[in-house]
Amino acid sequence: MQKKKLSKEERNLLSVAYKNVVGSRRASWRVLHSIQDQSDPEVVAKKALVLNYRTEIENELEEICNDILDLLDKTLLAADEISDEAQVFYYKMKGDYLRYLAEVQTASPAGGDAAPKAKKAYEQAWSAAKPLKATNPIKLGLALNFSVFHYEILSRQDSACTLAKEAFDTAVTELDSLGGSEYKDATLIMQLLRDNLTLWQAEGGGDEDPAQVDEDGTAVEDM
Repeated sequence: MQKKKLSKEERNLLSVAYKNVVGSRRASWRVLHSIQDQSDPEVVAKKALVLNYRTEIENELEEICNDILDLLDKTLLAADEISDEAQVFYYKMKGDYLRYLAEVQTASPAGGDAAPKAKKAYEQAWSAAKPLKATNPIKLGLALNFSVFHYEILSRQDSACTLAKEAFDTAVTELDSLGGSEYKDATLIMQLLRDNLTLWQAEGGGDEDPAQVDEDGTAVEDM
């Protein structure tokens, strides 16, 4: 496959396309995972059916994630002279799809190596993001998803909150220099960072108002 560089619009289309495909399966997997742990007699009676369907969803998730990871490693990240922003975008995307695999693997007795690989990809993205402004939407989206990884996969509430808060606080100081769509894009992701901080601090007995927490208690990610 030709190692071509994608435009910003093409990168976004690629991201949305895969996000839509994998998103419904992640939601289904989470529901099946929660159902499987229930002790209701009707659920117990259908446990084999639930397990079979969950296994099917896991196989589909793995296939989709491996497909985009292969594209990232062999084509998109291998292209010549890609910009800092593109590197952050691709390494973040790599971290995201490895995180999706890690979510499934942490619930399996067999485990897997997706979590350390996701951590490495996010760290590579974070290093590549240093030249970018604190209000850059891709950098803010990386902070958002990297903090979710710390919280949900590594079970590190402290580091998740620190990462999200530092990204939010640093971006706040640069908001005055933005206008129009740049301001809107930055503040949208900053609100997601703030929502997660509210949720995590409330769960940890922090000072945030629990009434502000999302009803489903689920951390939010950027698209």
